[in-house]
Amino acid sequence: MDSLAGACVITRAIGIGLVACRTCGLVTRRLPIPSPPTSCPRCTTLLRERLPRSAENTLAWLIAGVILYIPANVLPVMYVSGVGGGEESTILGGVLSFWRAGSWDIAALIFTASVAVPATKFLALGLLVWTVHRGTSWARRQRTSLYRVVEIIGYWSMLDVVVVALTAALLKFKALGTAEPRLGIVFFSGVVVTTMIAALSFDPRLIWDMEAGDEH
Repeated sequence: MDSLAGACVITRAIGIGLVACRTCGLVTRRLPIPSPPTSCPRCTTLLRERLPRSAENTLAWLIAGVILYIPANVLPVMYVSGVGGGEESTILGGVLSFWRAGSWDIAALIFTASVAVPATKFLALGLLVWTVHRGTSWARRQRTSLYRVVEIIGYWSMLDVVVVALTAALLKFKALGTAEPRLGIVFFSGVVVTTMIAALSFDPRLIWDMEAGDEH
């Protein structure tokens, strides 16, 4: 299908004088280039044909997220103390502890939110930036769908932080001990924020440009 589309003339909104709002999706007619930037008549968002330096900004935030991801997994995220003493736990350590205790559902939840989701976002956004930089026409529809998936799963990335908070509250409520967050949870929160900004910085319309240099 992509080879057939590549052999045909692709009509784009930018070519027929239209621009879509990234906030509400309203499609309006683009004013001539000498005119000042206009806002969306529906939500007043500034209309842009392409986000300026979109791929570069996405790559910068993505690299920041990868850097923060290392201490987020190495440093402890929670300290739990009880009758048997206290112990600090990393993300993977917490997954193993819940798994050995028989709480497989919580272990799977933490592993998905803390390991699988960030790794998927790193790989997906990295692939999107690389293919846009190459200006390839490979699998445009699939890459667009991949970007939508990254947007959706990004909202569930804070599940690990929520689990830590709920575990601390549960221990104190049942008087079983105390639980306190540690520095690792700060770095993990940074990973969530940077990857969400990276996804928002990426302009999926670049996927449909013939060349990566078509940014405006």
